[in-house]
Amino acid sequence: MVAPATIQRERVPANASIAASLAGRERQMLTGNAAAAWGARLADVDYVPAFPITPQTEIIEQLSTWFSDGVVCGKFVMLDSEHSMITAAGAAAATGCRVFTATSSQGLLYGLEALHTVAGWRVPWVLVNVSRGLAAPITLEPDHNDVLATRDTGCIQIHAETCQEVIDSILIGFRIAEDPRVLLPVIVNMDGFYLSFTREPVEIPSQEQARQFLPPFAAHHAEVRASRPMAQGVSVLGGHLYSHFRHQMHLAARNALEVYAEAARDFATIFHRTHDVVECYRLEEAELVVVMTGSFATKGKAAIDLLRREGKRVGLLRLRMIRPWPAAAIGAALAGRRGVAVIDQNLSPGLGGILYQEIAATVLPRPDRPSLIRSFVGGLGGKDISLGEFRHVVETVERARPGEVVEGAELLYTEADWARARALIETAAPETSLLDGTGSQETSQ
Repeated sequence: MVAPATIQRERVPANASIAASLAGRERQMLTGNAAAAWGARLADVDYVPAFPITPQTEIIEQLSTWFSDGVVCGKFVMLDSEHSMITAAGAAAATGCRVFTATSSQGLLYGLEALHTVAGWRVPWVLVNVSRGLAAPITLEPDHNDVLATRDTGCIQIHAETCQEVIDSILIGFRIAEDPRVLLPVIVNMDGFYLSFTREPVEIPSQEQARQFLPPFAAHHAEVRASRPMAQGVSVLGGHLYSHFRHQMHLAARNALEVYAEAARDFATIFHRTHDVVECYRLEEAELVVVMTGSFATKGKAAIDLLRREGKRVGLLRLRMIRPWPAAAIGAALAGRRGVAVIDQNLSPGLGGILYQEIAATVLPRPDRPSLIRSFVGGLGGKDISLGEFRHVVETVERARPGEVVEGAELLYTEADWARARALIETAAPETSLLDGTGSQETSQ
C-alpha cells in the first residue's frame, strides 16, 4: 500500500472548466484491492462485515486499518464465515446503513445461499468479488466461474477491466443499488492477481466530489429497528404470491439498465470518464468482433490494434454489465457483422462458455444478426491468452462459413501449455496413469 505522503497531485489541465472539476483529485499507483478499499471509503460506508480469503484479503485489511484509525467512521466486524458475512450485510442494509463487503471464489459460493436470500429482501449494498477459479483442483488465479454462479441471484453485476474501473464501479454500484427503482445488491467483479495485486495509475476523487455523485443513503422502504421489529423474507403459501415477488425482483433488475445510464451520465459530467454497459473498441467498420469481459480485454485490445495495423477489420466488444443483461446494447453493437467470436473465461462442463450462450440467444433471433458466431474458452485459472491465440481466434472466424455447424467451444490451449502441464504431472505423480500411451492429451473442442 502506498503511503498517503507519496501521493502525487495530477497536473491541472488547460481547460478551465475541467480544471475546476478536477480540483482536489489525486493520482496514485494502486492495486485493484486498494482501489476497492478507496471506493468503499469514498462511498462513506457505515458498516463492513468481513471475512478474509485470497486474493481479496487486502481490501478488508486496509478498511480495518482505516476504521481503527478513525479515517472511516462506522463499524467493521469480522464474521465467522462468508455465509454470516453476507447475511449480516443484508440485515445491516435493512436498517438503512450503507454496507460494503468483499469476497472471492469459494467464499462467494459459501455465501451463495445467503446471497439469494438477501437479494430477495430487496436491500441495497455492494459486494466486490475478486474472481478466482473454483476448486477442484485448487487455484488462486482468476476465471469467472465464481461470479457467474451468482447471475441468477437477483444481484446486479458490473465487471471491471482496470483498477480505475474498480473504484468508479463501486461508486456507480451504490447509486444503482440504492435507487428506489432497483433496491438490489450490486456485485462489482475484478480479476484476482491481474487486477487485485497489480498497481495501475488510479485517479482518486476528493470526498466532496464523491458525495456530489453519491449522496447519503436514505432508506426508502424499510428501516428495521429494535423498537420496530419486522419480519424479513417470510415464507409464503401458494405460487401466486411467490411468482409476484420474484417477478418484481426481475423488473427491478431490468430497471437497473435505465438507472445505470443515468448514473453513468452524471459520473461523466463530474469525473469526465465514461462507463457504458458495453465498451465498443474499434468497432467502426469492423467486420469481425471479439467479445470479452474483465481484465483480459486489455490484452485483447492490444491484439485488435496489431491486427488492425495488418489491415484486418476487427474490433472488440467488452461487456461491463452482465446483470441485468444489456441485450439491446449487445444486439446493436453486433448487428450486421460478418463474424463474432466470444471468448469466455469460464466453462460450464458439458455445455461450454456461459456468455456465448447468452450472446447467441440475444443476437440470433434478430433480423440484423451477425452472419456467424463462434465460441472459444480461454484464461481458465488465469492461464494467459497470448497474442498468437487472439490471432488464431480471428483467423478461425475469418475462415468460417455461414451455416457451418460447429459443436461446442474451442479451448485456447497450446502444445506449449500442455508440455508445461505434462511436466508438472509427471513430477508430482509419475506413477499415475493420467497420461495416455503416447504422452499426449486430447484437448477439448
